[in-house]
Amino acid sequence: MVAKPKRVIGQLTVADWQELKRQLKDVAPSLGIDQLGVAAADPFLSLKQKLIDHQNKGFASGFEEKDIEKRVHPAIHLQQAQSILAIAVAYPSKLPNPPQSAPGAYRGVIARSAWGEDYHRALRVRLQRLADWLHERIEDVRVELMVDTGALVDRAVAERAGIGWSAKNCSVISPEFGSWIYLGEMITNLPLPPDIPLTDECGSCTLCIDACPTGALVGPGQLDATRCISFLTQTKTDVPDEVKRKIGNRLYGCDTCQVVCPKNKGKNWTQHADLQPDPELAKPLLLPLLEMSNRQFQQAFGSSAASWRGKTPIQRNAVIALGHFRDHTAVPALGRIATSDQRPALRSAAIWALSRIGSDEARQWIDKALHADIGSENR
Repeated sequence: MVAKPKRVIGQLTVADWQELKRQLKDVAPSLGIDQLGVAAADPFLSLKQKLIDHQNKGFASGFEEKDIEKRVHPAIHLQQAQSILAIAVAYPSKLPNPPQSAPGAYRGVIARSAWGEDYHRALRVRLQRLADWLHERIEDVRVELMVDTGALVDRAVAERAGIGWSAKNCSVISPEFGSWIYLGEMITNLPLPPDIPLTDECGSCTLCIDACPTGALVGPGQLDATRCISFLTQTKTDVPDEVKRKIGNRLYGCDTCQVVCPKNKGKNWTQHADLQPDPELAKPLLLPLLEMSNRQFQQAFGSSAASWRGKTPIQRNAVIALGHFRDHTAVPALGRIATSDQRPALRSAAIWALSRIGSDEARQWIDKALHADIGSENR
């Protein structure tokens, strides 16, 4: 079969671009993409002041791109940017046959966004398939792919592209898939006709704001990331005792504001094999986490988005979870951490957990820890 000749951007008509957009939407599911929208690559000027205010109020997590100009000007990343293809890939919200916690075998929980294959890799693979599809058809197409760690604000792009509306819990809610979606985008030099943004359907509902464990949702669509449990579970330093109590048995991330959302009710997506969870990794046993080497951690969690900060945050959170459960069988392991671990955040968490357990043995370990002379190493 003779391949069709590639077309050149300057030779295509308005009708051609409409047809190409239709073809893109039709082919998206076969590329592993659940939803595709098109946004103009104009600067996100209304977003700029919001980002400045967010930063000035101290609400930023520090994980974001610090140069606001890069976050609002697509043309910085691709010269002659004309449009942005926004994609959404739906992920599961329900764990099949979830393992149960039991005395001496308590478990932590990993947020749904970190179940299955690391979404950064999963979305980049899908965006590359989309780019390849375009390169096969358009001679002079140019693209720039972004997934989460890119400079643009994924939610702003998805909202402009009609994927969904930006909700009060700061997630994008798709009418079809809810907020259980990963977002990515591709800046292009193709003048594709843009989609129309959707109307906000949150209405007067404030369930997400009311349910936030730490009050991090300071207003509709306003998140103080420094108070968000999802952010706090990814930090490597100590957290206040009040926060420890709120973290509970969360090891990575927090789903509360999405779980309570009525728009997510009954939605669970299982069409992507690479995003399906291993129940033992989604709800892992806590005690084995404490003794994991770096190699063992990478073997267990290396393919998950939960691994990007290394083992220290998850081990600290596992210590907090054992205190949350008041697991008496964990006292020796917690005592060893409290008295000899080189990481101050883990020692502090272990002393807190032992104080929660409160047995004579736990108090003896606390006394040893308070008199121990331990060097400091932040790993």
